[in-house]
Amino acid sequence: MTDVKSLDNNDGQEVLVPELFNIASACLHLDEPGFDFTQTALIIDDADTGVSSMTYGQLNDESERFAMALRELGVVAGERVMLWLPNCLEFPVSFFATLKLGAVAVPASLMLTGDEIDYLAADSGARVLVTTPTLWSRLYAHNPAQNRLEQVVLVGESVDGKAALSQAVHCFNALLEAQLPSIEMTSMPSMHPTRADDAAYLVYTSGTTGYPKGVLHAHRALIGRLPASRYWFDYAEEGDRILHSGKFNWTYVLGTALMDPLYLGKSVVLYEGEAGAETWPRLIAKHECSIFIGVPTIYRQIVQKTDAVKADVPSLRYCMSAGEHLSDEMLSAWRARFGQDIYEAIGMSECSYYLSQHSSRPIRPGAAGFPQQGHQIALLDKDMNPVGVDEEGMLCIQLEDPGLFIEYWQNEQETQNSRRNGYFMTGDYARRDEDGYIWFLGRKDDLINSFGYRLSPHEIERVLKAHPHVADCVVIGEEVDAGKVVVTACVIPAHGLTIINDDLKAYAVEHLASYKVPKSIRIMETFPRTANGKVMRRALKQGYTSSH
Repeated sequence: MTDVKSLDNNDGQEVLVPELFNIASACLHLDEPGFDFTQTALIIDDADTGVSSMTYGQLNDESERFAMALRELGVVAGERVMLWLPNCLEFPVSFFATLKLGAVAVPASLMLTGDEIDYLAADSGARVLVTTPTLWSRLYAHNPAQNRLEQVVLVGESVDGKAALSQAVHCFNALLEAQLPSIEMTSMPSMHPTRADDAAYLVYTSGTTGYPKGVLHAHRALIGRLPASRYWFDYAEEGDRILHSGKFNWTYVLGTALMDPLYLGKSVVLYEGEAGAETWPRLIAKHECSIFIGVPTIYRQIVQKTDAVKADVPSLRYCMSAGEHLSDEMLSAWRARFGQDIYEAIGMSECSYYLSQHSSRPIRPGAAGFPQQGHQIALLDKDMNPVGVDEEGMLCIQLEDPGLFIEYWQNEQETQNSRRNGYFMTGDYARRDEDGYIWFLGRKDDLINSFGYRLSPHEIERVLKAHPHVADCVVIGEEVDAGKVVVTACVIPAHGLTIINDDLKAYAVEHLASYKVPKSIRIMETFPRTANGKVMRRALKQGYTSSH
């Protein structure tokens, strides 16, 4: 097998993809002579049950035994296994076990309701569900009748007395104990000889029809993620320990807290339980983490609601953020408090992260950074021609990119519509300045056409979030009359503070061009969000209020 980890993709060189490749084998270093399998792979800090961990050897052993158990339940290559689990060691065990078999893992968000999970089970065609008794009761109460689920594996307690409809219910630990007590590293009887282009995992994202759409990824996706590992992460030091604030079932976390760091031999810490702002500095110090990965909301909470400083987290040396833009004010506040930058990235379910900031280039406030070397990115107009400096264009990714998804699950037409002239069309718009920095403008339907001006909501949000009384802000175009669209700022006040509309408007007038100043300000307690935490701008445009 080609050692893809050693390939140099600087200067636009192509990332080589071997014919045979398996994410589980690569992340568990099964073809890497001399790897130290006693090294800690994962640590789960659970508020209720305490700290648990696994070495690379233990993770390989348990995933191998669970793979054999899944095989006994009838799972074969190509079949889907749904994982509806909190942050627990059983998630990576189940994920890698599924991939070893050549089957397809389907992670599902904990925020989904029973009927939503029922839809995912039916749409994916999964026959096996791995979940907890609490979550299973949520689905069982919904009385699913349309999906194909035949087997349910419960994590956390005995299945005695657990009712079911037509499904057979099993205990996760009992399935493991029924297998061989240990597996030799040199013998992996479950390992299916997957090709790099074979399906590995299926993630669901918001769809235009009102139903989530499946995004199917191949095993080569891990190779396609290498540019992010090099040009967003900073793995310059041995023994890095990463703390991520998210859940395994989110694509952001599945990559940056499981596949990427394990592929490069690092140790990862995740938390399960109720979390406050003080949780994250405490965990960084407790587990001596050197890298922290979160979303802007987490960073804002730490700055606004704690007194933590660099001395409280001496091991921390590198911070990363994604999911939404981090305001200039918050970046400045973090620098002042911790003496460090926060490096952002932009990606999507179809390709993960391909634009990012990195310590090799200074952060330009408001800019998304640069295309990661190894990804071939273009800014194209409606005729698929390159746009010039500071001109708006759609971000497009060459179809040869190994990180690109295989297809939209069971939706050939939408898959074809997303591809044109050798490119995947992301639907996201941006511009490139004369120094090569990319300035993200957003989705086409997010851009605001107001009184003849074409505005990016992200530019306005970036300024308003710098106001000391603003905790969060989303800007939309609100149609107040036929053909008349005004800029509206939906604002959540900072904890314990109030916002006076006239004061915020005066602040906007001082810092924004007059045509960008919001004509309306809506004070809110919460924003509508998807299961992955993204703000649902369409719902805001349709009159959502916090009381909803």
